[in-house]
Amino acid sequence: MDEASLRKRREDKGKEDGQSTQSHEVQKTNLQKQVGLISGICMIIGTIIGSGIFVSPKSVLDNVQAVGPCLTIWAACGLLATLGALCFAELGTMITKSGGEYPYLMEAFGPIPAFLFSWTSLLVTKPSSFAIICLSFAEYASAPFYPGCDPPKIIIKCLAAAAIVTITVVNSLSVKLGSYLQNFLTAAKMIIVTIIIVSGIVLLAQGKTENFKGSFKDSKISFNSLGLAFYNGLWAYDGWNQLNYITEELKNPYRNLLLSIIIGIPLVTVCYILINISYFTVMTSTELLQSPAVAV
Repeated sequence: MDEASLRKRREDKGKEDGQSTQSHEVQKTNLQKQVGLISGICMIIGTIIGSGIFVSPKSVLDNVQAVGPCLTIWAACGLLATLGALCFAELGTMITKSGGEYPYLMEAFGPIPAFLFSWTSLLVTKPSSFAIICLSFAEYASAPFYPGCDPPKIIIKCLAAAAIVTITVVNSLSVKLGSYLQNFLTAAKMIIVTIIIVSGIVLLAQGKTENFKGSFKDSKISFNSLGLAFYNGLWAYDGWNQLNYITEELKNPYRNLLLSIIIGIPLVTVCYILINISYFTVMTSTELLQSPAVAV
């Protein structure tokens, strides 16, 4: 075989390799960067604010037995969530990959701890949390239709299942559609939260402050009680790390990830404290402890 034929074969092979590489690059899938600063803030607020603030106040108060320590616990939980989220913001700007803890564990400790965390999160942690949230939503949504009695369990379960299917389908179809739905639901929740807060402020302005007198009197403070109070309070702040799960979908993550956390979590903390103040404005500690869901 002469030299010209060999050179021609090498050129043909090089073209084929180049076409193969180009085809491989074309087929590569990248997440679309469609989540901006406002959507990031809405995702943090919308993910955190949920059933916790309507259920947890009773458990927090039950462990400390007084209004003053209860409000302090809510503020401390917000501070702890903010510090944790700032640590995640540092990780998110160093390792700009979606998936939350998974890529960080992968980089730090290797594939085995990352896989074990991902497996546990996928099969146990996230589905359990999602189920609790949807069941709480279903219970509140069905309560107005059954005044004076508890809604049937089958109704609650069907509503919860419908919510799970709807949320899954929307987020599977489109990032932008999921972002719009998140923004809408966040706005709806903030309207409800604002109504509760404004109502409490109006009643406080009218002089309804008797429930705040002796706020730290008869409080029960111990290592165990504080631990349990923090446990229940932090449940209401669950979701502070969710923005790191979509880092690759953020526009300019080096800026928007940090700003979303700095704005979103302190705003949630202020809302939670004001909501609890509104609860205590219209209810005594005894009435609150007797209520299975305070907001009802």
